[in-house]
Amino acid sequence: MRVPETLIWVAFLIQKVVGEYGMAHFSDKGKSKGKDYCIFFNSQWARLPQDLNKASRLQIHDLTTSVLCSPSEVPEGGFPNRIPMVMRGNCTFYEKVRLAQINGAKGLLIVSKDRLTPPAGNKTQYEEIDIPVALLSYSDMLDISKTFGKGQLVAMYAPNEPVLDYNMVIIFLMAVGTVAIGGYWAGSRDSKKRYMKHKRDDSAEKQEEETVDVTPIMICVFVVMCCNMLVLLYFFYDHLAIWVIRIFCLASSVGLYSCLWPFVRRLPFCKCRIPENNLPYLHKRPQIRMLLLSALCIGVSIIWMVFRNEDQWAWVLQDALGIAFCLYMLKTVRLPTFKACTLLMTVLFVYDVFFVFITPSFTKWAKYNGEPTWYTSLPMVLKVPRLNSSPLALCDRPFSLLGFGDILVPGLLVVYCHRFDILTQSYRIYFMACTVAYGIGLLITFVALAVMQMGQPALLYLVPCTLLTSLSIALWRRELPQFWTGSGFVLSVNVTAGIQTGLHSTIKHPDGRTTKRNQWLSELRRALSQSFQCPGGGFLDHHGN
Repeated sequence: MRVPETLIWVAFLIQKVVGEYGMAHFSDKGKSKGKDYCIFFNSQWARLPQDLNKASRLQIHDLTTSVLCSPSEVPEGGFPNRIPMVMRGNCTFYEKVRLAQINGAKGLLIVSKDRLTPPAGNKTQYEEIDIPVALLSYSDMLDISKTFGKGQLVAMYAPNEPVLDYNMVIIFLMAVGTVAIGGYWAGSRDSKKRYMKHKRDDSAEKQEEETVDVTPIMICVFVVMCCNMLVLLYFFYDHLAIWVIRIFCLASSVGLYSCLWPFVRRLPFCKCRIPENNLPYLHKRPQIRMLLLSALCIGVSIIWMVFRNEDQWAWVLQDALGIAFCLYMLKTVRLPTFKACTLLMTVLFVYDVFFVFITPSFTKWAKYNGEPTWYTSLPMVLKVPRLNSSPLALCDRPFSLLGFGDILVPGLLVVYCHRFDILTQSYRIYFMACTVAYGIGLLITFVALAVMQMGQPALLYLVPCTLLTSLSIALWRRELPQFWTGSGFVLSVNVTAGIQTGLHSTIKHPDGRTTKRNQWLSELRRALSQSFQCPGGGFLDHHGN
């Protein structure tokens, strides 16, 4: 099945949207106590203070019966030293905040019935506006009206949130564990298939997935498809996101089955097969336990799809399905040479850096119609909720994320290193060094995240760490030509094929007799042993002693 491979396209496509979470502290007139509500703002309009005590408490002007898109909707006298609260829609964010600023407002709250999204504009508009603009959810607006009534005061601020969280430890263990297990499993499986082809295997072993060797042309096509997919997601996100989710469910269920079947097949029960039939996919009479496992894996993915927005527990299922998907891909997709590894990782290195650091400088200037739709999150990430307490826990994004691409791309190199280790009998030095380098690169990513206070392209640190480490080991062991071209794999195949052919061929003797070559080798070995045997029963050494 090739469906999971199409999903790699999307593993590199999740980009940071300009926007930040903050708090709006509402209270009654003359009262110090109040209540915090989550807001979503764009600091390019105006920055918010980090401390509530430094934020100005201003009176709210409730204009939620209006969308504030024309001067006729501005009340007489304007909004002097007030913050109008209006509904979202009908015009751009810029038109709303410009009307508010012209009429004396000190800020703008836009109530949204949809999911909170960044109030975006372009560079010229950002320079013209100097008051903060933020989005508030419709349900929070109803609670504010019910709790505080009229005469509300509001203070908007953006408390500091620690960039590094304890959940980084969980993400680190999941990522490094997936790369290590996937690399070890794929290398061992490939070695077993290579050296044991001449042996008969049971039916379950024969049903293992075929591997896919990646060529340079496939790499180039893959990168072009990634870019095209990103453009399509930008313009048709709402329509494509649901299909990405469905494909992920199918692919992850296949991956989960692939990971669980080696354990299930060792169970001593449910080995019976279904009766004779002519049904598609069932006419080969699979074992009942295979069908039960398939139903379980599909059921898990369906449960996740239905409840994927349940922040309390759905992330556990998403991570489990994601890890299974990554392990399956590492076991199925194979890079035949270090040259192919270098090409793939270098191209995706440039891709990742470009779309994280450079693309926002274009997209943040684009003109939005006030209704951007980047709200359905794609499931192509490992996600773990933040464990540190924070006021921003009220908001919708208490998660730290790591994309599948940051696992799969270095993981393919780890797989290649393990395969090369097995063929050269190098005690897995390449595999262990590359896995450790991946862990170090991930730690450097976390440090950069803390220092720069912004999302990081993880491949910027993972690719140099893993590539340079593998290259250094090959230079140190003087195996760079073989490591670069993968010539050891070709040699291994030829030798293995020659041995298999030789053992099963026949030899014709002068007297007309024919014997199997392996039988002839046994007879030759026995004759040589007898010819070099001493009268006393010992063997001669190479000096004749």
